[in-house]
Amino acid sequence: MTSTDTNRSSAAGAPRRPEARRPDLDSLYCINEDGSRNTIHTADVRGRFQRRKKLIWTLLIAIYVVLPWIEIGGHPAILIDIPHSNFYLFGQTFNAQDFYLFYFVLTGIGFTLIFLSSLFGRVWCGYACPQTVFLDGVYRRIERWIEGGAPQRKKLQEMPWNVTKLRKRVSKWALFLLLSLLLSHSFLAYFMPVDVVLSAITGSPSAHPVAFTFIVIFTAIIYVNFTWFREQLCIVVCPYGRLQGVLYDRETINVAYDQKRGEPRGRYTKGERGDCIDCFRCVAVCPTGIDIRNGTQLECIGCANCIDACDEVMDKLGQPRGLIRYDSQAGLETGRRRIVRPRLFFYAALLLIGLVVMLVAAANRTPFEANMLRQRGAAAYELREGGARLRNFYELHLVNKQPDDHVFVLSPIEPDGVKFGGLLPQVAVRSLEDIKLPFFVDVERSRWQQGMNVELRVHTADGTLERVVATPVLGPR
Repeated sequence: MTSTDTNRSSAAGAPRRPEARRPDLDSLYCINEDGSRNTIHTADVRGRFQRRKKLIWTLLIAIYVVLPWIEIGGHPAILIDIPHSNFYLFGQTFNAQDFYLFYFVLTGIGFTLIFLSSLFGRVWCGYACPQTVFLDGVYRRIERWIEGGAPQRKKLQEMPWNVTKLRKRVSKWALFLLLSLLLSHSFLAYFMPVDVVLSAITGSPSAHPVAFTFIVIFTAIIYVNFTWFREQLCIVVCPYGRLQGVLYDRETINVAYDQKRGEPRGRYTKGERGDCIDCFRCVAVCPTGIDIRNGTQLECIGCANCIDACDEVMDKLGQPRGLIRYDSQAGLETGRRRIVRPRLFFYAALLLIGLVVMLVAAANRTPFEANMLRQRGAAAYELREGGARLRNFYELHLVNKQPDDHVFVLSPIEPDGVKFGGLLPQVAVRSLEDIKLPFFVDVERSRWQQGMNVELRVHTADGTLERVVATPVLGPR
């Protein structure tokens, strides 16, 4: 046997190294074939979009943390007081009777996302979604600081447990837990005044059992999500990504790969090829582990990491930027983009209609509620003085929706033959509180007729707020 044959035999008998798994369109890269988790170690990337995102993330995190501490008109800028059914929003006060306005807020957010998605794809996900803001803007930064870049993190994961791995992992987990506690307390401040939150932090858990339970549960959710679950929330749980198929069209601007310019791919030393050198740098920096060169995919959150990574490679090769860029399918194929199109007018019209209806409803919202209701359990009417007078029993329900306390003056409107009894001349009602005042009305039977109403004027002591409420008087037919 010749030496050449021996070499061939040795090469044939040597075990082959398994090929590295590459992202495809038929499976999720974050899940292995056996169903186990394939941890994605996102590589570091620099560029113009990263600078913009960092600025946006810093602003959003500052707003999230600081907003509950800001007071407007003596109340928090935002406070959702569920136990008392009261809500404070930038100086405006709302109670449970105004909850229907929340429907317009939700639908407005929905139509805004639909409109933005039709224009720019998942730009919300890549730049402003809390999952992206805190995962990429905070947690992954801490992870890089402790464990190093992507190669170091992958090596650390694969190595057996030793002192170094234990030290780094425990340090990371401890900081993640501390940060999760801070975020959960910040979130709690949207439902409890900050002074109460501070009291709950420094006091015994038994003194604030609801707040303590909330913090434990929410901290656990945040910690598990940002420590382990991560991109799976966007891919598996969030329904927004699954709506993209009906929101996109050929003119929707997404993160896209220019196949005309990039194909055929090949190493830089090859002759006939496109601009893509198949370096997989775009895959290495993707937080969901996709290959953008395979086209638009559900997992893409539009973060533009691959754009900055590819631009960096093109700069080194002396090639123009934009092999991966924000562009539409029509723009990639023809070089022309059309922003204004019928579906955008339709989405904008729905958004505008909802906004107008909400503004009208908010403008017609009364600063206080005053209703005359019949007393529960009381007779429909009573005959008095040998049947000469009718007596009806009522209850005045007063609701003060204002941020300030008010004294309400109760002025009965008493035409001939009508007399109010048992009604206080005035009553003090605290902000966002309600009271019920029982009283009765006597009517001369000779003046009563079917469909007759009695009226009560309710106004504040300073005369700024006033309403006249009416209710029917019942009697024998």
